[in-house]
Amino acid sequence: MSERKIKITAGSAAAAAVLNDSGTASKIWDALPITGVANRWGEEIYFSIPVSDGSAPDAREVVSMGELAYWPPGKAFCIFFGRTPVSRGSEIRAASAVNPLGSVSGDAKVFLKVRDGEAVMIEKAE
Repeated sequence: MSERKIKITAGSAAAAAVLNDSGTASKIWDALPITGVANRWGEEIYFSIPVSDGSAPDAREVVSMGELAYWPPGKAFCIFFGRTPVSRGSEIRAASAVNPLGSVSGDAKVFLKVRDGEAVMIEKAE
């Protein structure tokens, strides 16, 4: 499978990213473009998307800087770029287990300037 590159635009921030080859990522790829409204939770942005999937076998709570994930309880796409309110020490922790989807290419800290309520778009990139 060729690399699935996407562009994420949130408010005035934009970043390239790559989706992995998981089943959840495939469902999201097939649904693109997707628009939503940003919710901030510490240094995470999440927003509801029109994709429904259960918890994946590799679902986990601790994620990496710039990791993209799907949160099954909220049917939400998540972008992690730092600590959240439930982080312990320097870890980056989701509210509950998330399905890994891929990662931001470059500096995910560009999303620090995104505020609650700003528009978010995920689209396929060339």
